[in-house]
Amino acid sequence: MKKLLLATTAAVLTAGAGFADEVKLGILIGFTGPIESLTGPMAAGAEMAIAEVSDSGLFMGGSTVTGVRADTGCIDNALSTSNAERLINAEGIAGLIGGDCSGVTGAILSNVAIPNGMVMISPSATSPALSTVEDNGLFFRTAPSDAREGQVMTDVLMDRGYKSVALTYTNNDYGKGLADAFQSAYEAAGGKVTISTSHEDGKADYSAEVGALASAGGDIVVVAGYLDQGGLGIIQGSLDTGAFDKFVLPGGMIGESITDNLGADLNGSFGQIAGSGSDGAKKMAAMAKAAGFDGTSPYTPESYDAAALFLLAMQASGSTDPAVYGPKILDVANAPGEKIYPGDLAKALKILADGGQVDYSGGSDVELIGPGESAGSYREIEVIDAKIETVRFR
Repeated sequence: MKKLLLATTAAVLTAGAGFADEVKLGILIGFTGPIESLTGPMAAGAEMAIAEVSDSGLFMGGSTVTGVRADTGCIDNALSTSNAERLINAEGIAGLIGGDCSGVTGAILSNVAIPNGMVMISPSATSPALSTVEDNGLFFRTAPSDAREGQVMTDVLMDRGYKSVALTYTNNDYGKGLADAFQSAYEAAGGKVTISTSHEDGKADYSAEVGALASAGGDIVVVAGYLDQGGLGIIQGSLDTGAFDKFVLPGGMIGESITDNLGADLNGSFGQIAGSGSDGAKKMAAMAKAAGFDGTSPYTPESYDAAALFLLAMQASGSTDPAVYGPKILDVANAPGEKIYPGDLAKALKILADGGQVDYSGGSDVELIGPGESAGSYREIEVIDAKIETVRFR
């Protein structure tokens, strides 16, 4: 996805190239739906960055910043696009943090953001298809593409000696994109995928899907689904029937709710999710703990970083108009410039106001590559004593 010239139709936005007394950022993620257990900390992360900038008094000549929440349902295109339109046309947001799940993110981008010239930064949409969409330079993401996760998951499995897997994926853009990326990388490394089959979310019974996976065989099953929906159902069904007792957990399956639901039955299962062991990640975790939420929760550092990138780009350009600040996002995210971590946003605002440069690293070790997405580091996890533990970074 080449970054094209930004659309200039921004009539509904705040104040063109001037300053505003209040700047609003939309936070459009799945507060209901199959990843709802993750989105509370994600929103809190974004709002922590917003408050840090607003409270500094250094943003855009003393302007304040507020976040406006809205729901995608994760997999509900109609809800997502309706709420995106409301945020832009009724709330007057200057930037959109979201979407969250890949399918709704694509729908929001195509149907709402591009027609309105609105910049989006997603903290969690990972479909490889989003790397090549013609986005008019409006779409960025702080989470890496599943093309990268497919290779990392292959490395994890090969390092652990698993040479054959059964694969099931949620039947949407996220699941299919990750499954394809993984299967390609795994087979290229000499692994065998005994079956690759989709599952639907929201079913009460997954015995047929589990039966198909068990019949195909494999050393372990890869569950490329959602932790609060079908993926959980697949695992529970496998445990109930004895079909499998260990599972590979990609990003959409990792979060406290899955161990809350399955406990020690999940011991020995492992996987990977976007994450960093950097100093910035440690600072993010400490700040979030002081604020009363978990800063290590999946996609929470990426949400803080999405909000920060918006506000630093606006400061660098002197504008809240997406057509003006949008091209600055890559500039503030990458070298050259002074390294900026969580808690450093006031310092960054002053540097930019004085005409200097910043290299925003943030809580997820941000480095945006060509298509405006994270180059991507991952933390490998394993369930030990009914808890998700980080065992290494890749």
